[in-house]
Amino acid sequence: MKITDRPPLSLAARVMIFVGLAIGLSLILIGSLLLSAVERHFAEQDAGELAVMTQAVAKTLLNGGNDSAQQSDALANAISGHHGVFFQVRKAQGDIIYSMPGANLTQVTDTLAPTSEINVENVQTWQDGDKTFRGVVSDVEVGGRSYSITTAIDMGFHLEFLRSFRRALWLIMTLAGAITLLAAWYGIHQAHAPLRRLSDRMGDIQADRLHVRFDPASVPSELQGLVISFNHMIGRLEDSFTRLSHFSADIAHELRTPLTNLITQTQVGLGKARASEEYRELLYSNLEEQERLAKMVNDMLWLAKSDHGLLKPVQTPLDLAREVHALFDFFEALAEEKRISLTLEGQAPTILGDRAMLRQAISNLLSNAIRYTPSGQTVLVRLVRLSDRRVSLSVLNPGPEIPSEHLPNIFDRFYRADPSRTRQSEGAGLGLAIVRSIVEVHGGQAEAASSPTRTTFTLYFPATQSHA
Repeated sequence: MKITDRPPLSLAARVMIFVGLAIGLSLILIGSLLLSAVERHFAEQDAGELAVMTQAVAKTLLNGGNDSAQQSDALANAISGHHGVFFQVRKAQGDIIYSMPGANLTQVTDTLAPTSEINVENVQTWQDGDKTFRGVVSDVEVGGRSYSITTAIDMGFHLEFLRSFRRALWLIMTLAGAITLLAAWYGIHQAHAPLRRLSDRMGDIQADRLHVRFDPASVPSELQGLVISFNHMIGRLEDSFTRLSHFSADIAHELRTPLTNLITQTQVGLGKARASEEYRELLYSNLEEQERLAKMVNDMLWLAKSDHGLLKPVQTPLDLAREVHALFDFFEALAEEKRISLTLEGQAPTILGDRAMLRQAISNLLSNAIRYTPSGQTVLVRLVRLSDRRVSLSVLNPGPEIPSEHLPNIFDRFYRADPSRTRQSEGAGLGLAIVRSIVEVHGGQAEAASSPTRTTFTLYFPATQSHA
């Protein structure tokens, strides 16, 4: 069974988790600090009260005389009107002078270390049965005699208050956290409203509405980059869709002419009985149209492979001058027929490339140059070493000027600077598109320039590090 990946969390969920953790940790920290402050306050308050009790007991000892019985009677009234407080007085020898009922302080007095100053750090807390006490043992000297006074406070009231306060505090914190999270969720939901509206507008774009663009100023600054990128993407899609539409129309138009010729010639041939020579001429004429169709289909398939990166040139060291001379030999008969001379000028370093591809590109340029060069003129191929890493090959031919507005599109498929020219004499209009694809797959570029007296096609190639 295939385990599918868990879908990613939504943006709102991610923000809510972060906000929830931040609020939770903040509330826990605030609650802990607040409880610690309250407990510290009670501890300071108890330490102060224990100090007052110790002073009151010491004063009573001073006024009670030296008789133990009188001191015990006086100590019984030393602390009156106080609830939950206890004390015990011992002589230095360990004899108990007075121990207030309600708390067993004898064992605590033996356990706790005595102190001479009562503060929060010296006060101790202990458990006695179901009660909790906070107290201290103090060594005092009264009338030249040493005593040990143990004072304690029942913490029951404090603990009950702290339990109630803790419950109320955490309840308030929980409600505050829930309200804050709800407010945060609502804020996030409202903050995503522009994104939802933008998404709805994007969803409305169809193939017939690729011209639509969004105004970056109409969205928050965080979404402006997204809108700009989307506009660029729609622009590229519109351009590709337009090219595809034109390409489909051009294919239909280009295929229609040879197919129409084939159908017409066949219908004429079948219209009546003819001699074998006439049928032979008809078959030859049909064969020309079929070859033209096959070449057009092969060129379109070649360009489709180039568009999808399926063409991988076989890189071998090539001498451009040698390759141009080889092509001159191939075009020599055609050039002589039109009384056109072919000339090579310049030298160039070795380049790495696919021999078959580069010969096809240069052949297409030479074929075009011969086609448009007037009789008796010269087609010039010029090689130039631009730098240690760049080489140019230019094909120059005299002939009619190509208007400047057509030059940027001269390498597009099925593009012709003069649509009125007959297609039968000029091929399918894919030659220059193939030239550009071949040059680009070799890491170069193609350019065209034209003047009233001459047209120049230039191919740029990267050169190898070591020159031939």
